[in-house]
Amino acid sequence: MAQTSPIARTERITEITVDDVAALGIGTAIFGTGGGGAVYTSQIMVENALRDHGPVPLVTVDDLGPDDVVILMSGIGAPTVGIEMLSATGQIHALLAEAERLLGRKVTTLMAAEIGGGNGVQPVGWAARLGLKVLDADGMGRAFPDAAMVAMNVAGVPCEWAVQSDVVGNISVMKTIDLHWLERHARALTVASGSICLGAHYPMTAEQVRGAVIEGTVSASIRVGHALMSSSDPVNAVAAELDARVLMTGKITDLDRRTAGGFVRGSVTISGTGADRGRLQRLELQNENLLVLEDGAVLASVPDLITIIDAETGHAITTEMLRFGQRVSVLAWACDPIWRTPRGLELAGPAAFGYDLPYVPFEGATR
Repeated sequence: MAQTSPIARTERITEITVDDVAALGIGTAIFGTGGGGAVYTSQIMVENALRDHGPVPLVTVDDLGPDDVVILMSGIGAPTVGIEMLSATGQIHALLAEAERLLGRKVTTLMAAEIGGGNGVQPVGWAARLGLKVLDADGMGRAFPDAAMVAMNVAGVPCEWAVQSDVVGNISVMKTIDLHWLERHARALTVASGSICLGAHYPMTAEQVRGAVIEGTVSASIRVGHALMSSSDPVNAVAAELDARVLMTGKITDLDRRTAGGFVRGSVTISGTGADRGRLQRLELQNENLLVLEDGAVLASVPDLITIIDAETGHAITTEMLRFGQRVSVLAWACDPIWRTPRGLELAGPAAFGYDLPYVPFEGATR
């Protein structure tokens, strides 16, 4: 592993270079809470794009001016499929062209729909190829499996349309009555296209962006990555950078995972080792890690973040890469405050995933 130096939280990152991509990928995988798509393949594509086109400006919400237009771009579908089915040449250009046709003006800035996983990395490569900026923000502060689970929806910013493209060249425009219907239509199109597509939606002005996105998540991901890469104790280094708690360290002893309806669903059971020997935790999955259960009690739940990482390297393990016998640590940390509002919990709390459980905010960074 390449050795780097940690980046202080007060040090601003103004551009993303090839040298930042590995750290960005590490961080977004951890913020992905098990989902967001494969990071490794995204990293390769982004590194190639930055080598070909140069660094990408990373701008803050305060940097945006009246002429700026921000749009979300992301992959949609089952992460297990995304590992093998890569996007087609020209797919992102066609997607942007259709979005700008609908918008009637040029897009200047891309934002990740979700910072988690490959969806947090890919916009950097797309921006490099398209000559655009990247906003240091995203719509989730993590990864979620549903298009309605975005901060803009919590803030009441409308989404008038969405564009979706697949690898064979089909482009679909969806104008739905709300984001729940957008999720249903987009998911159906994705399944029909082999369970993986690219999408663009939520064009916003600078005024609309303010207060409606989760800021600083791109630079935070880079900092998490550098913290891991520069430490001899990566698990605790990551936990410290995130103000997270290590819930348990152990070995995967049972795994129930299936792909259905465009989602990875199931559960994973972890048996404690070392100081945690004798403990047993089960995590519920739907693309992302949703709940941590131990002895019938909920230790952490959505919308707070739960990530399974390798117990030795500290690298995140996505739901599609979980394997029997892996030695892992389970991390949990608090979500952005917007998700703890009544509207945020309505969209992304335990009940939104079908769990009849009260949400108890996860707090505390001590084990």
